[in-house]
Amino acid sequence: MAGLSEPAATGPRSDDAKVVVDGVSKVYESERQHVRALSGVNFSVADGEFVCLVGPSGCGKTTLFRTIAGLEAATDGEIRLDGNPVTGPGTDRGMVFQEYGLFPWRTVRENVAFGLEEQDVPEPERSRRIEEMLGLVGLAEFADAYPKELSGGMKQRVGIARALAVDPEILLADEPFGSVDAQTRDMLHEELLRIWSETEKTVLFVTHDVEEAVKLSDRVVVMAADPGRVNEIVDVDLDRPRERTDSAFADYVERIRDLIGE
Repeated sequence: MAGLSEPAATGPRSDDAKVVVDGVSKVYESERQHVRALSGVNFSVADGEFVCLVGPSGCGKTTLFRTIAGLEAATDGEIRLDGNPVTGPGTDRGMVFQEYGLFPWRTVRENVAFGLEEQDVPEPERSRRIEEMLGLVGLAEFADAYPKELSGGMKQRVGIARALAVDPEILLADEPFGSVDAQTRDMLHEELLRIWSETEKTVLFVTHDVEEAVKLSDRVVVMAADPGRVNEIVDVDLDRPRERTDSAFADYVERIRDLIGE
């Protein structure tokens, strides 16, 4: 197919990678059933890379996200960050979810401050980081507003600012733009790419939207279901900014949708 690169390997060598997903399997056991959500998932993510996870419903995208975040433990295999096994949540991973998760009784500034307070960051440095993050996401003039006064897109930008305030090694995002309208989503795409470029963070982004994955990522990890596993990893070899009307963009979308449908 025109414009597409050859199927990619799992990523950078494990000793050079920021994140390594090494043979990860996840089994949920109960008295009534044995469900294998993930089976032998392998891939790696380079420092500063933007990688999207896509796949059909039930392929374990969110389970894998939660395992990388340290919110769940793998049954087999290992997640490593900078060569160190992930054993639980940590401030080295900032998380953004589809549900905004903002504290309604806190202002924008106070929401962004939350992680810094948990880390006992001294007040002068905390204030500096908060102002820096509010400027980064374009919400400085809304610092004293409450979540109920914000649009969906603005709430998600607060979520991104809160995740980045603690200066994590990796930004993990689980379908963060799934609850906003198409126009707002396009705006948030541009904002996120700008923030990624300015901060040089490593981003791992879960989405069900193939066009969103092609728009944003350096590589797309395409998962298959029953059990969840890596089907193929696709390098997106397109200059940014990317336009959905470009034929090469459409080629990538078609290829990835074909992989999901296999």
